Formats: sequence, structure tokens, C-alpha cells
Amino acid sequence: MATDTHPSKTGAGGAGHTLRRLLLDNGALSALVVLLVAMSLLSGDFLTTQNLLNVGVQAAVTAILAFGVTFVIVSAGIDLSVGSVAALSATVLAWSATSAGVPVWLAVIIAVATGIACGFVSGALVAYGKLPSFIATLAMLSVARGLSLVISQGRPIPFPDSVSVLGDTLGGWLPVPVLVMIAMGLIAALILARTYIGRSMYAIGGNEEAARLSGLRVKKQKLAIYALSGLFAAVAGIVLASRLVSAQPQAAQGYELDAIAAVVIGGASLAGGVGKASGTLIGALILAVLRNGLNLLSVSAFWQQVVIGVVIALAVLLDTLRRKAGSGASAGGASAAPGSPGKGRKGAMQLGIAVVCLAAVIAAVTFFKSGSSGTTTKVGMSLSTLNNPFFVQMKEGAQKEAKAAGIDLTVTDAQNDASQQANQLENFTSSGVDSVIVNPVDSDAVGPVVRGANEADIPVVAADRGVNKAETATLVASDNVAGGKLAAKTLADRLGGKGSIIVLQGTAGTSASRERGAGFAAGMKAYPGIKVVATQPADFDRTKGLDVMTNLLQSHPGINGVFAENDEMALGAVKALGSKAGKSVPVVGFDGTPDGLKAVEAGTLYASVAQQPAELGKIAVRNAVKAADGKKIDSMVKVPVKVVTRQNVADFS
Repeated sequence: MATDTHPSKTGAGGAGHTLRRLLLDNGALSALVVLLVAMSLLSGDFLTTQNLLNVGVQAAVTAILAFGVTFVIVSAGIDLSVGSVAALSATVLAWSATSAGVPVWLAVIIAVATGIACGFVSGALVAYGKLPSFIATLAMLSVARGLSLVISQGRPIPFPDSVSVLGDTLGGWLPVPVLVMIAMGLIAALILARTYIGRSMYAIGGNEEAARLSGLRVKKQKLAIYALSGLFAAVAGIVLASRLVSAQPQAAQGYELDAIAAVVIGGASLAGGVGKASGTLIGALILAVLRNGLNLLSVSAFWQQVVIGVVIALAVLLDTLRRKAGSGASAGGASAAPGSPGKGRKGAMQLGIAVVCLAAVIAAVTFFKSGSSGTTTKVGMSLSTLNNPFFVQMKEGAQKEAKAAGIDLTVTDAQNDASQQANQLENFTSSGVDSVIVNPVDSDAVGPVVRGANEADIPVVAADRGVNKAETATLVASDNVAGGKLAAKTLADRLGGKGSIIVLQGTAGTSASRERGAGFAAGMKAYPGIKVVATQPADFDRTKGLDVMTNLLQSHPGINGVFAENDEMALGAVKALGSKAGKSVPVVGFDGTPDGLKAVEAGTLYASVAQQPAELGKIAVRNAVKAADGKKIDSMVKVPVKVVTRQNVADFS
């Protein structure tokens, strides 16, 4: 017998064999170990207690969302709504506890019930409406996000202090989000492994028709499965809002993709029937380690997405090949010996793929790392987005100044996600940079992490937008409110104080949109003969500006002017107006971007309120270096705002 010819190993050798088997039988765990080793070798700041805790905090929300998504994927479904449901649940909690005056404990119950209700509706659409899960949850994604914006009116809502403790630490070092993540992981594991509903998930995912014929109430089980996903999304939303001390209506955008990626990386099959909570946790940690490590290694913000995608693909490939090798070994003989050639080839193959993963990370860092380790001053810069020419110019100005001064500048892209920006600032703090420049996604949400930098004696310079409830060395900014007033006066003067206009707003909830819009509205009060006939958000995006303007022109064909809160939307409006732009319908933009200035010169864009973003970036770096050296700087540095028209555009070009 096999048990006679292959006695079990004991002692240190047995432990080593067990560890080897654990790694070889779990591709995601092998990939995580490889990443941990690689990041530890490449960055001396990675393997510290504080940074590892940061990784845990940064993985928490994705992991909690992913635990809920695991239930759905195991049952051969998909849930694209979890990010929006998380934002809606947090918004409901904040609104209930503040505006509605509901007791906090009841507001928490209502928020959780909101998540469950969203999941229940999705489940009903799938089970009884016969909609594909992709379509049903895609619809819920839109509905939940829309309701979040309706309830909040596009503005962040302060979170109750008694609930915000979920974003704090115990004993000054142990993050509560990590504890919540562990607790929700244990609950997910218990549900999957020890409950009737858990066994139902595997049965439905393995073969839904067979599960139905065996007496399983598939439709009712699907209702429960999607409701569970909604519950976990609600918890994730509450934890996320607690970290930011505010409910952000635009929070958790794109998190559903991270959650699905974490589940698949963890070994689950999109075909259903396979998956476990421990694998999902490993998948979420892989994503968090990648983002944290790439920040610490100063990998370019543009290349980070490429590196993350490649490593995710390699991690999944490792697990896929492991499964194929395992099935091949089983086909060759059910009682193959542990030391057989097939097993050896399988181990060698996995070791080879692990080496490829490590080589990919090292190659990415070698070729795409920005900055130099030989400089004496390290500055971290977190921009709200790099998907906008204004902030790209700010980055270029900052990099030019840093290069001239011999400064090691690391620039990160928060992608208009307050939570991601919080992660980046935590990474800067744990890596021990000399100073930090932050262009906040939201002034309130960034406050807690800036306070963390304050406690670490790292000076923080705010750029373009201020930071609330935290100390900053200085604010380098243009006055968005004043700029909005200038835009109003410029457009009103061009119209002679009479007419009807359309306003294109930026991303709902962002401080730039609020301030520019408020300034424009205040400026227009002096011109009662001008009527704003429509106000619609176009998210600071040129394509959306084109689409929204095209739609509005159908109901308001006789407008006389347009104000857009940035040049990108203004250029989209110009395209929609066609030959009317710059002639019968003047369009005023904001930012003074290169494309905007070209349009002003061509006469299609009547004017742009120029903020000189490159100069703003340069001044921010200069002040960050001064703050790092302990020099005294002004509490506010103003970058001039000017209206650019065809008459003076040559001065700016």
C-alpha cells in the first residue's frame, strides 16, 4: 500500500514539506509570497510594522466587498453593483444621522438594510425576472449611484463620530478596519463551509438544473445570495466612510472590478462552483501589496496600472496552470506517488512561473521607476487625477522644478477616489518622505490622513484645494470662487447682460466644481437679464461635455451662451454647437489648458479662466522643500487667475 511505502515525514522536514505543499497547491498564496519577497528586497520601507498595517487597511474595503461577491461568483453569477451599493449605504447612514436626526444606532440599521434591499432587488431581477446577473447588477449600479447623488445632492456628508471609530485604531496602532475585515472574512468562511445556504451556492454554481431537480429552491436561494452580497457591501461602505470621516456620493467607483479581481485571483471560477473566503482575502491582499509597493518604489502613476494588470494576469495564470497540471496528474493515475516525475514537473513549473512573476515586478521597477535614490530630499505628491490636462500640467511643472532642484519627487494619481488618495498619503508617511504635496479629491476626506502625517512630523503642502481639520504648511492655490465670478462677468459682458445660458458642471461632490459653480452663481446675480435654463454635470470630461451639450440643445436650441467648469467640457460643448460656437453662442471655460488656449486663439472658445497649473506645481514643490528644511513659509500662496480671450491669448501661449 502507498501508506507503507511512503511513510509520513515528521519534525522540521515534515513542516517544510507541509509548507511546500501549501504553496504549490495554492497559486494565489504563492503569488502573494513572491510579491512580499520582491517588495521587501526592492524597498527597505516595505517590511515595517506600520507599512504592513497600512497594507491591511488598504485591503480592508476591497476584501469585505469581495467576500460578498464570492457568494455570487460561487453560485455562477456576477455582481457589478457592490461599489455603488457601498456608497449608497454610507450616504443613507450619514444623511439619516445628520439631516434626518435619526439616532445613530438606527441609522446604522437603516444603512445595512439599504444594502440588503439593493441585493434583494438584484436577486429578484435575476431569479424571477430572468435577467442575466450582469444586466441586473449593472442596472443596480446605476440606480444606487444615482440615489446616492440624489440624497447627498452631490456633496459629501459628515459621518457621525460614534461610527467613525471604525476607521480609527485601537491602542494607537491596531487599525479597526483590519479587525472588521477579519471578522467579515470569518463570517464569509463560516457561511460557505458550514451553512445550508453556503452548500446551496456551490450546488447552484456547479449545476443549477441538477440543484433544482434535487429539490433545492434555487430562486429563493438566489435572493438570499444577492442579499448577502448587499449586506457585505453596506459594511464595506460604512468602513470606507469611517476612514474618510464623510460619506462620499462618488466613493467606491470601480471597486466592484477590484472585488471581482480579488475573488478570481483567489482561485474562484467565474463559471461557478469553486471559491473560498481565504482565497478571496489573499486576492485582496495581492492588490493592496501591489499598489502599496509600487507607491513606495516611486513607479510612475501611469505605469502602475500596467504593472498591476500584468501581475494580476500572471497570478491567475499560475493558478490556472496549477489546476491543469493537477487534473493531468489525476488523469495519469489516482494514486500517483508524491515523488513521481509528474509531481516534480508540476513543482518545477510553478516555481518557474513564480520566478517570472518576480522578474516582472523587478523589471517594471527597473524600467519605470521615476526619481532617484541618490537625492537628499524626498517629496511625495498625490494629485486628485491625471485624467485631466490641468493636473497633468501641474505634475509637469512640479517635475520640472524637482529636476532643477535635484529633488526626488514621487507623483501618484488618486483617480478622483478619496479612499485611494488616503492610501497613497499613508504610504508616503510610512516611507518617511521629507514632505508631502496633496491636491485633495475632497478637502474633508483627506483630513484624517493629513493628521497622520502631522503626527509623523511630515509637513504637508496643499495644492489647488485646501485641507480641512488638519494642519498644512501652506496652501498654494488659485481662487476658484473668484475665477467663477470672473467667468460670469466675462460671459455676461459678451451677452450684453441679456440672454439664456447653459452651465456644464464638473464631477458632483468635488470641491473644484462646488467652488467654481458657487462663484459663477454669485457673479450672475448682478445680471438679472440672464437666465440659466439648464445645469447638468459632465464630470470634467470632453466626451461627456459633448454628449450632455448635444442633449441639452434638443430642448434649448435658442441658448445664447455656455459656461463650463473646465476647458475639457467647454471643448465638448464647442463641438456640439458646431458653427454656432464663438459666433452666435460664446462659450467660456476654466483652467487655461493648451487645447483650451488653442480654441480661444481660433475663436471657437470665447474665453477661459487661466489658473497657470504648471506654475502652481512649481510653487508647490518649492514650498514643500522649504517646509522640509524647516524654513518659514506663508500660510497661503496665491497663483494669479486671469481671463484669457483672443486679445491676450498670445501672452499665455
